[in-house]
Amino acid sequence: QVQLRESGGGSVQAGDSLSLSCAASGRTYGNWYVMGWFRQAPGKEREFVAGIRWGPGTTYYADSLKGRFTISKDNAVSMVYLQMNSLQPEDSAVYYCAVDDTWTPTWATSESRDSDRYDYWGQGTQVTVSS
Repeated sequence: QVQLRESGGGSVQAGDSLSLSCAASGRTYGNWYVMGWFRQAPGKEREFVAGIRWGPGTTYYADSLKGRFTISKDNAVSMVYLQMNSLQPEDSAVYYCAVDDTWTPTWATSESRDSDRYDYWGQGTQVTVSS
């Protein structure tokens, strides 16, 4: 059973940086697994932030966040990270780590941005950015 635990959230000022961590455990992760970060603000739908393939390390981002956020991983310790720079009040949300373990023949070149594809979720960590 996949288990995910986020950490690193907190309250910061606009323009600050914050790094989130996600500890993954529970099974051996396949190269095709996608580790994703999503966020959800009050009254809004959950939105995709970034994703990374467990094996090759291929990354992709929400267009609006590209350049400010960076996703990375350390397979040796089963950790996924989200570095967030130049934070703005609109970045305030609960941030979730999630896993898409679906294998497809085109996994090496496809992207997983739809939250419905992710079967496993962490409990979330709150990020609050003040102006």
